Amino acid sequence: MNSPAGRTALSVNVNKVALVRNTRHLGIPSVVRAAALCLQAGAQGITVHPRPDGRHIRPEDVHAIAGLLRDWPDREFNIEGNPTQNLMEFIRAVRPHQATFVPDSEDQFTSDHGWSFPQDAARLAPLVAECRSLGVRVSLFMDPIPEQMAGARAVGADRVELYTEPYAAAWDTPAQAQQLARYACAARAAAEAGLGVNAGHDLNQDNLAAFVAQVPQLLEVSIGHAFVSDALELGYAQTVRAYQRCIDAGMAARRSA
Repeated sequence: MNSPAGRTALSVNVNKVALVRNTRHLGIPSVVRAAALCLQAGAQGITVHPRPDGRHIRPEDVHAIAGLLRDWPDREFNIEGNPTQNLMEFIRAVRPHQATFVPDSEDQFTSDHGWSFPQDAARLAPLVAECRSLGVRVSLFMDPIPEQMAGARAVGADRVELYTEPYAAAWDTPAQAQQLARYACAARAAAEAGLGVNAGHDLNQDNLAAFVAQVPQLLEVSIGHAFVSDALELGYAQTVRAYQRCIDAGMAARRSA
């Protein structure tokens, strides 16, 4: 990614752009145009989560964004999904930089939990191995449980994506500090196991800087719902810059701690 060494990268999830587009048959707003504007403004990557029911991102979007990213060789394409459903067909077809395995059911409203080990190890290991044989980095969507990180590494994952909704729900409450400590502990355990650390789900302009400041070795955040909500008011470019400022503020606070 086009991000200085040691700086947390921003990957923009464009699912909600597709959700709005899908309410009509006019092809607007354009998912590819949204991705291009975010990249032009400095986002380090684009994320999509194509669900089997096609409620937002569709197969043609995955291929179109893969084509767009070929013109941005220093940026990354991250495709999320359940590898036991439709994810692997996209991985095989476009070979993104990163595949994020998420344990969603087909009709799930939104992601709400991570993988568990050793329960999920047997079914994940061969799928992780296939991705890595294709040159695709694998990140596993995980709850912030330090004891689970060694299991993620044992199946061959390169990274984990910490599921951050519990942190977001605790923001500006007495539980905020406790949740931040919980995620910091999980990130340290991941790093000790040899894993890179990503994070995502309900991160926003209010809570992002504190998360970046407190969670060590955070390589990437993936932000969609809040990002697109902000972009409705600010535009894509200004929203990218706003989130990058949050990341910069968090990095500065981390260095000064």
